[in-house]
Amino acid sequence: MHVGIIGVGLMGHGIALNILRGGFSLSLMDHPGNQPVDDLVEMGATLEQTPRAVAEQSDVLILCVTGSPQVEAVLTADAGAIEGLKPGSTVVDCSTSLPESTERMAALVAAAGAGFLDAPMTRLSKQAHEGTLNILVGGNADLLDAVRPVLDTFTENIDHVGDVGFGHRMKLLHNYVSIGHMTLMAEAAAQAAEAGVDAQVFVDVLAKGGGAGAALERLRNCILTGDSSDVPFAIGNAIKDIDYYREMVGTTTGSRAVADGVSAAIGTATAAGHGDAYVPELMHLFRR
Repeated sequence: MHVGIIGVGLMGHGIALNILRGGFSLSLMDHPGNQPVDDLVEMGATLEQTPRAVAEQSDVLILCVTGSPQVEAVLTADAGAIEGLKPGSTVVDCSTSLPESTERMAALVAAAGAGFLDAPMTRLSKQAHEGTLNILVGGNADLLDAVRPVLDTFTENIDHVGDVGFGHRMKLLHNYVSIGHMTLMAEAAAQAAEAGVDAQVFVDVLAKGGGAGAALERLRNCILTGDSSDVPFAIGNAIKDIDYYREMVGTTTGSRAVADGVSAAIGTATAAGHGDAYVPELMHLFRR
């Protein structure tokens, strides 16, 4: 199988690297938002100028862009990927998108004679480069089995969570819990610092009690040293995911009171111009 990838950012670069390491041929879309791709080209990747050109080469086309508007543009704009999809090929959307948009795009892909899987990722760019991402796949089980050799090159765990759209539903649920926990932890760390609580004491007490868990471990280094690089995930992307979750829930199908609060809290940081800062830096931005 020849693989194409559109979106070679922090996550996409790691995915591309491991696909090449896995022995697959690879085409990339040349884009100013990419990470440097010289290493990928040296390993044999080829560069194309449009989504259509990448799709024309690809049996499996991986999308790793920011969100629904970008996915829709990649697929449906002039010289978009749908114009070039090979019959029987498969689009694998690793972005974080709205399920309603995902279902619309899957229908358009199917009309073009190709298959569609939504396969958003959990974990971070470090795991992308290590080839140990988790992905949450929505779509046909047989289609997943057909492309699994490609997905295996950059994943540790593949969970088939339901039909098309359910990968993104599960991703938004996951990110709501993950970002919500980190936001709560950042606010608590800010209050601890304001009150003069020793940072090491704060971490040790939480780690031995109800504050233990992934949020504390991800923020631990920033709490103790101020270094936010353990979680290279921008606050602007965090609020995008939270607001996607809120849009998915809507206003009538269930409670979203806590999600609204998380959005409001993070929104103070983005409104102040800190959208590019990493999520752990919330603990500094929450201080008054």
